[in-house]
Amino acid sequence: MPGPEEASTSKSVSPSPESPTTFKSLGLIDPLLEVLDRVGYKKPTDIQLQSLPHALEGRDIIGIASTGSGKTAAFALPILQKLWEEPKGLFACVLAPTRELAYQISEQFEALGSSMGVRCAVIIGGMDMPTQQIALAKRPHIVIGTPGRLLDHLETTKGFSLRTLKFLVLDEADRLLNMEFSEAIDKILKLLPRERSTYLFSATMTTKVAKLQRASLTNPIKVEVSSKYSTVDTLLQYYVLMPFIDKHAYFIYLVHALAQNSIIVFTRTKAEAQMLSIILRILGFAAVPIHGDMSQSQRLGALSKFKSGSRKILVATDVASRGLDIPSVDIVINYDVPQHSKDYIHRVGRTARAGRSGKSITLVSQYDVELLQRIEEVVGKKMDLFETEAEDIAALKERVEEASRAAKSEMKDADANGKGKKRRRDDGRGGKDDRDRDDDVVEAGMPSMKKKSKHRR
Repeated sequence: MPGPEEASTSKSVSPSPESPTTFKSLGLIDPLLEVLDRVGYKKPTDIQLQSLPHALEGRDIIGIASTGSGKTAAFALPILQKLWEEPKGLFACVLAPTRELAYQISEQFEALGSSMGVRCAVIIGGMDMPTQQIALAKRPHIVIGTPGRLLDHLETTKGFSLRTLKFLVLDEADRLLNMEFSEAIDKILKLLPRERSTYLFSATMTTKVAKLQRASLTNPIKVEVSSKYSTVDTLLQYYVLMPFIDKHAYFIYLVHALAQNSIIVFTRTKAEAQMLSIILRILGFAAVPIHGDMSQSQRLGALSKFKSGSRKILVATDVASRGLDIPSVDIVINYDVPQHSKDYIHRVGRTARAGRSGKSITLVSQYDVELLQRIEEVVGKKMDLFETEAEDIAALKERVEEASRAAKSEMKDADANGKGKKRRRDDGRGGKDDRDRDDDVVEAGMPSMKKKSKHRR
């Protein structure tokens, strides 16, 4: 079989000037058109415009598009249209790399399929297995899950099978395959029917994605609507140069100066995310963290508070850098410069979405200059220096240092009190789905917590 770059069916597709520009002219049925109008989808995005006609014809799709491009609707709409024609349970399965993204995909399916009463089941780690088994027994139309927990159910839940599945979707496929999910995905693919439609959506066409394409897609059409690496023109990108020893003081200065805005702060590690959220709380800022050491209910609660505006600052690891559609984020602060340029692009992509403007500010110490230069080279744009006031920062230092000491003490006490209590938190069975749980572990360079003979290899 020819590789993706050789197959004529895998060439990028571009719309012609005469291409239809409405959902109706793309061939969607009236019940879906009514829902689209009700939820405010006025016209197709580029990825929807290019992929929907081929998907509705029954073709397998490789969609190369960044987050925020409307790709969830691009794969949900053809699935829902076919479900309208052939209503049956366990109709489609969507695999996602993070729990939060799985919930978000489920919400979009339920919204777009509201006129037909579509039933979804979210199958992720961190939630109760028996409750999920009951949900699966009711034969939902769409199963959305993370690979580890879905494989758990396929191997252990009596009566649950995907052998009659009509559609398989791998969302954020490049990240799925970079997070040690490949073994679970290989096993899942062997348990699925060969006669199915498969949609593979990815931000970039990596070699792993190309390999997966050859293994699981039949005569696919490739649609690509984004350049390899880019940031949007409406994003203003800044950097702050400071000595590493004063990093907390510079960070608090920025938060104070931008206090009226909604802000996402990205850190490299879970411990740093927790630390900064405590420091912010001590200093009177409405902040909430999200990282892999939090329970699923805590993570969903944090996202809900930030989306509703009751918390103006979300401090996150890269668990929140991709896939999550959080509206009205004014500013992204990179507390830690990301190690990889594409991670920078995904982080700053949380703001300046859907044509809106936004700002990103990256804290750069003497150890980060080379990383900054690499990012600038990849995105093809020089960042501007964000002006700071040295006197104001100096005035903050003592108070910030006190808050830092208090935060360290609080974290130490919490760690001592919670030691040994977290081991069975996910499902009470030894944590077989840890890889679903700590989706930020690989991105953050944190060591995985392995349990003896309990993990699937």
